[in-house]
Amino acid sequence: MKKNKIIGIIPARMSSSRFPGKPLKFIDKYTMIGHCYLRSIKSKLLSDCYVATPDNEIKYYIEELGGKVIMTSHKHKMCNDRVFEAVDNLEKEKKIKYDIIVNIQGDLPMVYPDMIDNLIKPLIYDKNTKTSTMVDEIKNNKDFNDKNRVKVIFDRHDNAILLTREPVPSNYKYSKKFKKYKHVAIRAYKREIFEKLKKLKMTDYEKIEGIDDLRLLENGIKIKIVKTKRITETIDTNEDLQKVKKMMKKDIFYIRKKY
Repeated sequence: MKKNKIIGIIPARMSSSRFPGKPLKFIDKYTMIGHCYLRSIKSKLLSDCYVATPDNEIKYYIEELGGKVIMTSHKHKMCNDRVFEAVDNLEKEKKIKYDIIVNIQGDLPMVYPDMIDNLIKPLIYDKNTKTSTMVDEIKNNKDFNDKNRVKVIFDRHDNAILLTREPVPSNYKYSKKFKKYKHVAIRAYKREIFEKLKKLKMTDYEKIEGIDDLRLLENGIKIKIVKTKRITETIDTNEDLQKVKKMMKKDIFYIRKKY
């Protein structure tokens, strides 16, 4: 089996509508984007990894860490669109074509390298899987009802049915406990789907929900769901930041100086 060329792209911008400037908020010794980058490059399957940003502040910080940055436009509304531009620019510059592209959102400072690897594996070992996205189990009603947490439902073959900010599935007619899942902000694409996706315009539900994966579902593209048991957290608000600061103090990967 030939070795796949796999690129990880971490989109990040300072002008987040919910929490401006969050990529450079410090969590102990590193910023949010710093943690995300330094953990992502520990993936065993990524051939390379870049932060994609329109902001010089982020560029300078990542370069100070010895990291790689690709500059992109300020115009993008969705993080996947920033990834499209970044990959196009890198492929022209490096004269290379990547087999698999991974979008690792920069607001996931506690991403684990094995999460990235587990997301990629179905694309390598299953010819029918073209794209994947990750979920973890929701453990409390606060997250279930939080509109910053994207809920996911999927079929018996682990293909996505719906991603939404609303609490689904509804417990309106069901009183027993049941498993609920939320999106973890990493996605992977085989090249053929990535090329197709670049040509598709933003879809109606994608605009309403602000969820990149809906562009695929609205165009009939299957998304393989990969579950993780890792305990992690995205940062959308200052409250999330304070929570992650506490989590990071107990994070074995960080404590053992893996990066």
